[in-house]
Amino acid sequence: MKIAVIGLGLIGGSIAKGFKKYTDYGILGYDTDETVMKKALESGAIDRTLGDELAECDIVVLGLYPETAINVMKKYAPIIGKNTVVTDCGGVKEKVCRGIFPIAREYGFTFIGAHPMAGIEQFGFDWSNADMFKGASLILTPFDETPDEKTLFLWNAFSKIGFSRLQMSTPEEHDKIIAYTSQLAHVVSSSYIKSPTAMNHTGFSAGSFRDMTRVARLNEDMWTELFLENAGNLTNEIDFVVDKMQEFSDAIKARDAETLRKLLKEGREKKELSEKCDMQ
Repeated sequence: MKIAVIGLGLIGGSIAKGFKKYTDYGILGYDTDETVMKKALESGAIDRTLGDELAECDIVVLGLYPETAINVMKKYAPIIGKNTVVTDCGGVKEKVCRGIFPIAREYGFTFIGAHPMAGIEQFGFDWSNADMFKGASLILTPFDETPDEKTLFLWNAFSKIGFSRLQMSTPEEHDKIIAYTSQLAHVVSSSYIKSPTAMNHTGFSAGSFRDMTRVARLNEDMWTELFLENAGNLTNEIDFVVDKMQEFSDAIKARDAETLRKLLKEGREKKELSEKCDMQ
């Protein structure tokens, strides 16, 4: 098996390292940053720099921002092998799938959108980790005409680096749900840390503060693109939270204990219900 990873940031680098650690696959890599390429080669994350071997690769992983992933496919599609499965790691799926599916159909290779549900608040190759995906969920968004055996082939390969749950989705469903489960959390965290009080938290904060602020340490270039590519879904979620926060503010200002208790009870019950769903 030969795998090419294009884009060796946190996720792409972790995928390369994972395959090197847990399989005997040949790993080819490419990144526009020469320093990253040097580190990838010296650390053994990849066997060699990707050259003209795209036609020989069984899997091509695009560890790139959505727009860049589409442009790379437009450029290199003519030399990708007909039996190759191309996948990506992006946090939005509609744009990428809408952009790459037609290219894959035209040139005869398979493209399956993917989103590894793992990561940390740091970014870049220096923070990549072969064990990043232990126990993680992998979302796949194949096209209607994608052969089931191609999807299974991709899943079988990725399960070797630690993924333990396969979640199938459409690109549209993915983007709607991820706006809530991931993107909204980053917006809330970034907003929360901007309070002037945050600079005086030492000695007054514990787990709640750490949990709320962890993902405010983000890659603003990547998240700006992801937010804008999923603007409709994300703004719906933001507006909903703003409305709920206003309900709390109104109840507290009015010293309305009954309403405040009701709002808190609703939140607790929703949390308990979500935990039951997790166990199913």
